[in-house]
Amino acid sequence: MPGNKPSSTVIPRPQVLTEKALSALERFSHIEALSGIALLIAAIIALVWANSTFAQSYIHLWHTPVTLGFGDASVSQSLHFLVNDGLMTIFFLVVGAEIRQEIHAGALASVKLALLPMGAALGGVLVPALIYLAINQGTEASSGWAVPTATDIAFAVGVLALLGKSIPAGVRVLLLALAIIDDIVAILIIAVFYTSNLDYTGIVVVLGGMLLVLMLQRMGIGNMLLYIVPGVVIWYGLLKTGVHPTLAGVILGLMSPVRSMPMREQPLETIQKNFHELVDRFSSKDNGAQAISKPLKQIRQAQREVLSPVQRIQTALHPWVAFGIMPLFALANAGVSFSGANLESALSQHVFIAVILALVVGKPLGVILASGLLVKSKLCQLPDDVTWSGVVLVGLLAGIGFTMSIFIAALAFEDASLLSAAKLSVLCASTAAAALGLSWGWIQRASRQKQAGKGS
Repeated sequence: MPGNKPSSTVIPRPQVLTEKALSALERFSHIEALSGIALLIAAIIALVWANSTFAQSYIHLWHTPVTLGFGDASVSQSLHFLVNDGLMTIFFLVVGAEIRQEIHAGALASVKLALLPMGAALGGVLVPALIYLAINQGTEASSGWAVPTATDIAFAVGVLALLGKSIPAGVRVLLLALAIIDDIVAILIIAVFYTSNLDYTGIVVVLGGMLLVLMLQRMGIGNMLLYIVPGVVIWYGLLKTGVHPTLAGVILGLMSPVRSMPMREQPLETIQKNFHELVDRFSSKDNGAQAISKPLKQIRQAQREVLSPVQRIQTALHPWVAFGIMPLFALANAGVSFSGANLESALSQHVFIAVILALVVGKPLGVILASGLLVKSKLCQLPDDVTWSGVVLVGLLAGIGFTMSIFIAALAFEDASLLSAAKLSVLCASTAAAALGLSWGWIQRASRQKQAGKGS
């Protein structure tokens, strides 16, 4: 019948529903506030699980050995190791790519732009470290001085997103830049202070992996999957060296090109030319597999090169990191047994109090004081849409340590009771910092709305 559509255009209802679900999922995966909520839910599940009647199953799960083997050769590690030392490498890859992008064309692109967030970040590292050491100097717990120096990018930006669009864009940029610099400092701290017994033969392996990355880049290899091999080489080299292997992600991220692979013409021109070629071939019925494979391949390659490698890394991996790896890390590490924390011990109490004071009080104090000194000395100035109340908000949210703080705590403490106390204090401090940041943001938003109402 004339009114009937060709069967090829009739889309089955399950397919329509699947497309809508996947489209909604993709939109949700780019909402920053949801990544913070996913982290929080994972942490709560871990805490409840570790303090329930099923606590032994929580411990047993993360200590379950996972064995990879080929023939007589095999490697066996715990599930906890695979999460903390394996999957977290991908998290650090995204962090490294973000740093590379900001250095190229962002908040760290020049000394003038970077000075305020750099100073604020360093203030937010030094003051918490000094507060912690003032309480624990000379004790076994002093090794945890770096625990309260870190800021969780995803959680902090996610909490900021909960305040809505009333928060000036400059405040978000300042917080993001500060958190990125904070991560750089945390990475350097891990490499310098939490690495011992260096095996220098591992450095040769790392350099070999880096040379392999450069060789693939010079060959014009743009497929990210092919960089897994040099990535594994660098990871193994760092593990052999004694440096934490997750830093392989940072190395790969910083080595990612900020410009697309050189092509004989612009990617959009290639897409347009090959699209017209496809249309012509289908019009002339010359649409066999061999005839259309070449223009399709050219279109796919040009489509890939529309974004630079450093942008592709962030775009492709961000949802997996935000909604998979980081919640999994929280699930594996936030399960602190309240009885295991043993806060009756004086040393555990000192760790608990020091971390909370350092993150909740020391972080904002360091950020505000450093920013004030830089602006007062006229070395830099606040961005146009950032007020001092915005700087206070950034300082409060910088106290959300969470992922990085727990990560450093696992490196800093061998004593199980001190590690449990540190993790518990990080969770409490991060929750308090988030609550204080939200409260301050809501007060400032209400104040702006009230002034706007008077003005009208």
